[in-house]
Amino acid sequence: MSYDTEEQVVTEPPVAGDEIDTLIGCLERNRRTFAWKCEGLDAAGLGARLAPSTLTLGGLLKHLALVEDEYFSRRLSGVELGPPWDAADWDAEPDWEWRSAAQDSPDELYALWAAAVARSRVHVRKAVAEGGAGHLAAYTTARGESPSLRRLLVDMIEEYARHLGQADMIRESIDGRVGEDPPADF
Repeated sequence: MSYDTEEQVVTEPPVAGDEIDTLIGCLERNRRTFAWKCEGLDAAGLGARLAPSTLTLGGLLKHLALVEDEYFSRRLSGVELGPPWDAADWDAEPDWEWRSAAQDSPDELYALWAAAVARSRVHVRKAVAEGGAGHLAAYTTARGESPSLRRLLVDMIEEYARHLGQADMIRESIDGRVGEDPPADF
């Protein structure tokens, strides 16, 4: 499978694909499922929570937009984060994205996440073309190590997997939507 066009978005991993197709396919399946769990909700739905947690689907949308930008724009490609991330005082409020999501409209939250995913796809396609799963990120750890695209994809798959469980429970509490796979026409 080739990832050289912007329009091509896979919806799940191949049954017997190579490493990069499997990793990207798994991430795309998680993104698609997350989008389905959040789809069509108004501000009240995106702000719903299950006690005693303060976690909301709106907060998850904003958090995952930040993680997409952090991992694939900043770490993988070396692109500094733009709005709204560059305006946050992360030292004073390290969980700013979670709290501030309550002030954002549903349209803003959906657009923020979708734009971050689109940027991520561009950065990943470029890295695949330049070196495949072993392509080293621009980011260097304090120990002087640069993670591979492979590692960043695995970390992002894990991030979505963790939050999909939370999204499942919140969405079910809102309107009863359950299931692990969106409908075929989603």
